[in-house]
Amino acid sequence: METVLVQINDSKAYKLLEDLEDMHIIKLLKKGVQPTQKLSEKYAGKLPSAIADELQDYVAQSRNEWNNRNI
Repeated sequence: METVLVQINDSKAYKLLEDLEDMHIIKLLKKGVQPTQKLSEKYAGKLPSAIADELQDYVAQSRNEWNNRNI
């Protein structure tokens, strides 16, 4: 078996594909069925380490300010 990507240019073509699926000749797959990728994996290494370190320091400082606030 082979998987192919098809561009449908007419609604009649989709009906034909559905008919072929009903006859068990083909199987239609849902669009966009892809394994999900963690955001940490997707964006790993995209930010220069110096900027990443500054950002981490800023986040830590902001959290400390939030936790130490007097309300």
